[in-house]
Amino acid sequence: QVQLVESGGGSVQAGGSLRLSCAASGFTDIRRCMGWFRQAPGKEREGVAWINSAGGTSYTDSVKGRLTISKDIATNTLYLQMNSLKPEDTGMYYCAAASEGAPCLRYKYVYTYWGQGTQVTVSS
Repeated sequence: QVQLVESGGGSVQAGGSLRLSCAASGFTDIRRCMGWFRQAPGKEREGVAWINSAGGTSYTDSVKGRLTISKDIATNTLYLQMNSLKPEDTGMYYCAAASEGAPCLRYKYVYTYWGQGTQVTVSS
């Protein structure tokens, strides 16, 4: 049974940092497309950062230079290092994993497995 469990969310002031973690189980490994999405109140869930099977990374424009996605194959853990946080980064952050061989894109339909989310709140 596949399970993704996020942790590390919290409340910070603008300019602060957080590190989100996503523990994956039920996979042989996480050498597949994985991503972080966020959903602000009243808004659609959007792709923030994604990492392909080879470790190549991509980001939505608004977070480039501030957020870094990475994964630890040995522990089956996905990370999102968040620096220089802004109030507009506030939202529920979700970890997601695609099926093996799926294209690695920013769109929700690519991802088969989802975590329950962790809340990030950035105050000005």
